[in-house]
Amino acid sequence: MSIASAARRHSPRRRSIAVVAGGLGAVLALAACTTPEPADDAGTDWELTTTTAAPSGDIDSYTWVNYAEPYSLDYAYAFDYADNQVLANVCESLLRLNPDYTLTPGLAEAVEHPTPTTWVYTIRDGVTFHDGTPLTAADVVASMRRHLDPAVGSSWYSAYQNVVSIEQTGDRQVTVTESVPDSQFNLAMGGSAGVVESAATLAERGAEYGNSTGGVNCTGPFSLAEWKSGESITLERYDDYWDDSLRARSGEVEFIFMNDSNARVNALKSGEVDGGWMIPMDAIPQLQESGAGDVHFGMSTAVSSLIVSNLEGPLGDVRVRRALLMALDRDGIIDAASGGIGDVSNALTTESVWVGASDAGLQAAFDGLEEYPYDVEAATQLVEEAGATGEEIVIATAPIGQDFAVTSQATAAAAESIGLKATIQTVTPNAYTALFSDPAAREGVDLFYTVWYLSSPDPLEMYGVLRPGEFSNYGEWENAEFTDAVNAAIAIDDPAARSEKTAEAQRIANEELPWLPLFTGPMPLFLGERITGVAPSIAFLYYPWAATIGAR
Repeated sequence: MSIASAARRHSPRRRSIAVVAGGLGAVLALAACTTPEPADDAGTDWELTTTTAAPSGDIDSYTWVNYAEPYSLDYAYAFDYADNQVLANVCESLLRLNPDYTLTPGLAEAVEHPTPTTWVYTIRDGVTFHDGTPLTAADVVASMRRHLDPAVGSSWYSAYQNVVSIEQTGDRQVTVTESVPDSQFNLAMGGSAGVVESAATLAERGAEYGNSTGGVNCTGPFSLAEWKSGESITLERYDDYWDDSLRARSGEVEFIFMNDSNARVNALKSGEVDGGWMIPMDAIPQLQESGAGDVHFGMSTAVSSLIVSNLEGPLGDVRVRRALLMALDRDGIIDAASGGIGDVSNALTTESVWVGASDAGLQAAFDGLEEYPYDVEAATQLVEEAGATGEEIVIATAPIGQDFAVTSQATAAAAESIGLKATIQTVTPNAYTALFSDPAAREGVDLFYTVWYLSSPDPLEMYGVLRPGEFSNYGEWENAEFTDAVNAAIAIDDPAARSEKTAEAQRIANEELPWLPLFTGPMPLFLGERITGVAPSIAFLYYPWAATIGAR
């Protein structure tokens, strides 16, 4: 499968690695042949912020730094931070994913679920696209059907894998029929999988749709005004936007592309740009001291983990996987990679995505998980019991961010400390991206690092990909009890009851470690002294956050 076509049909290939952080200088002093000492409790003080001060009024324009140019603004391919932070303000979905990760009506004013395998969407009246044409049910059908078209190769196909048909069944009604009960389909309609574009625009622009020349024509609070390839994207307020509560407070927003983390930080400190998401963690102290604005920490759904991509080698024995996790000083990794900002995680999900879970479900999911405390002696014994002493593991990494360098070196050191041999294989960022989409790229690789975020308010988005045959089950891990729990949970509509079945899957993953969970961290945000109003949250990938920003 090529990256440009069929690979997108199945794989969340880009979300997992585009977590650009700071430079590598501070971490290069870590020696891969030594074992990190357990960390002290020192680190940057931080707390989550759910909102910022309301604007004092509107603002003519502001600038925003983006660590990369979007790959595409075609919603079928927008699968990464750089793409979606722009697209969320231009295009809208059937449902709206809010900063607290709840779902509310979006372009669909109502949703019905009359049978276990059908979803009926009533399309909102009075909405227009940016060219002034009205939103219709036919536009919704055309937009959704693209995810099923092999010629499109949508990155969001997995949300549609059980869909049998998408039909207009009324003047403002669309009915989706699935082959099996699937609670996750409707939950995905708050993200790119639920975006609606003008059917006429899709037909007219063809292969150019979503790129710097074809653009997009959606319904959001901003329209796409200009895309200077390699430089910037400018959005303009759409005056006929349907939702008065999210009318844009700024007449214009300019997204400036800056790949270099030092350049981004300097631009924020100097006031050259007014704000940005995903601030390099190692730069937070200097930004806090700069007086140029404020650093905020928002809710995140991401867990930093090590993906076990080869179960034919020593990591095929769960005792070795457990030993390696026990030999990792995860607190030390947090200190070295992000200045102490974050928390050790023993699960592959955060509580933020367990929306609607029962108390019993949350307790079963998170209480009493195996913690894998730092214990080199006990870990070494497990490796010896598994007969794996002296065997080699290969850890892939790339010069993407400080967390990548720290984690790969700490993992190699941990492996060596318990009697394994470890080799770090450094590849280019593009080659690292291929690990998530091309099985051939993973040949000979035992482990690679990811920061895996969830796009819907349900942990099954994570555990669903660890079933046999799923594209993102990179190590081809299998556990019948786990698969049965996931499949049973997916068929349950009630989120409280579903959480209790999903908790079974989380506990099995905690015991069997198909991926090794490392830590969680907040979403860092910088707001310059001119602007305010945004709610810090990883929901910026799908919620029209830029519309809420106005003058301080």
